[in-house]
Amino acid sequence: MPEAPLSRGAHHPPTAVPRDQPPPTTAHTAAAAGPPGLLTSLAPLLAEWLPRQRWFAGKGRPVTGFALVSATELLPWRASGGTPGLLHLLVRAQQPEPPGHRHGFGCGHRRGAAASDCYQLLLGARPALPPPLAPALIGRPSGGPLDGQTVYEALADPRLTTLLLERLRMPGRLGPLRFVREPSSAIPSALAPRVMTAEQSNSSVVYGDTFILKLFRRVSPGTNPDLELPLALARTGCTRVPAPAAWFEAEPPAEGAGPRPEPFTLGVLQPYLAGSRDGWQLALDALAADGDFTGAARALGHATAEVHLAMARALPTSVLRRPQIEHLAAAMSERLDSAAAAVPALQPYRTALHGAYEDLAALGRAGRTWAAQRIHGDLHLGQALLTGDRGGGDGDGGGGGRWSLIDFEGEPSRPLAERRRPQPPVRDIAGMLRSFDYAAAVGRHEHPQEWAGRTRAAYCAGYAEASGGDPRDEPELLRAHETDKAVYEVLYEARHRPDWLSVPMTAIHRLAATRA
Repeated sequence: MPEAPLSRGAHHPPTAVPRDQPPPTTAHTAAAAGPPGLLTSLAPLLAEWLPRQRWFAGKGRPVTGFALVSATELLPWRASGGTPGLLHLLVRAQQPEPPGHRHGFGCGHRRGAAASDCYQLLLGARPALPPPLAPALIGRPSGGPLDGQTVYEALADPRLTTLLLERLRMPGRLGPLRFVREPSSAIPSALAPRVMTAEQSNSSVVYGDTFILKLFRRVSPGTNPDLELPLALARTGCTRVPAPAAWFEAEPPAEGAGPRPEPFTLGVLQPYLAGSRDGWQLALDALAADGDFTGAARALGHATAEVHLAMARALPTSVLRRPQIEHLAAAMSERLDSAAAAVPALQPYRTALHGAYEDLAALGRAGRTWAAQRIHGDLHLGQALLTGDRGGGDGDGGGGGRWSLIDFEGEPSRPLAERRRPQPPVRDIAGMLRSFDYAAAVGRHEHPQEWAGRTRAAYCAGYAEASGGDPRDEPELLRAHETDKAVYEVLYEARHRPDWLSVPMTAIHRLAATRA
């Protein structure tokens, strides 16, 4: 069958699948915009493949349809021959809104009880897959411009991931896609690519132990914090965070009479910290050897404070006054009530935990204020990398190693606007303190709370040395954020890892007793 051409860089008006139509695995999927039959031919394959991906956010809910936002041919394919094609897609997956869900995400399209998340897909196309690429198979479309081709996950193909790096080396536009490179960055060619296999909410490709490309899978209009914050920090001279070397984005089509949405951040290329180890593994190693981790924790607190101070210099700050503090406490209380309804083990602690939030609100009513700024948003031991010294030392602490912080995306499940909002820095600190508790429990220390307590104290002391303010000096603010994080962990563990539920429940017991 003749191959239907796909215009390079084509923009296609999004089309919705009416909610009363059958799911996309049937032949009744709404007609796709753009190249004739492209989305129609891909929809049955994507309906099977997409929900199985680690980064797919809508698990447990049926996919009721797809809508094409944009399609860009990065490398033309041929009906015959050995050259693979590379197709970049932004696709909305339409699903019923989850119960109690109040936030839109993705392209911002909602129709009644339906919601749509926008996903970035990179599809390879070949007449047949060589054996090494067999696990990447998505399927063979019937009809449409890819008829007769074998479609697969492009990141599994070194030829296609090499092409992505070349696009970043040579900045410019291709249809709706815009590739940008920092003027000072030197990106060599011919760096061997490898896909990172660790499960995560995005996808990453390492190039020759020199660079790492993070590809955001679930995207929405607006600059992703994992680009915005490291760029801003680099321009302050902060070296605790790898500076972006290049990135790419997509300009979504205008819809209706409203303003054109902000560009989607699609991927960021940063230096790869070869030979580094993350704080989680270092902490577990220290626990296994019955070693001390307080020196490493103190240095990590110092590094965290440096990054917070740099973000406060580089980006707008605000002050939380009574209305904002009361709203913050009310949101925490609402999350507690929702979690307690789902996890009965929380019920006996509700009164004491609500009291922690009420203490915070009472300070706001009494005139107390707190500074708010941009923060990491999802800080834990896995987001901290130590390079140069395996003993847990830091360059500023005499051990020769150095802590860096990575992954500034925040919690991917949160709306982008929320993740970009200024917040108290103590939210990051609370996340790291909770991570120490987890390490002590998973590492099976004989006295986990004692180990975690020493480590938490060292981290806070290191933070105070660099910032001039000890987070323990504001116990109501710290306790409220720690409690909020522990409540979130209880709900997560109950749903996904019930064997781990005792870890956050131990913290819940401690926090409730502290308030009492």
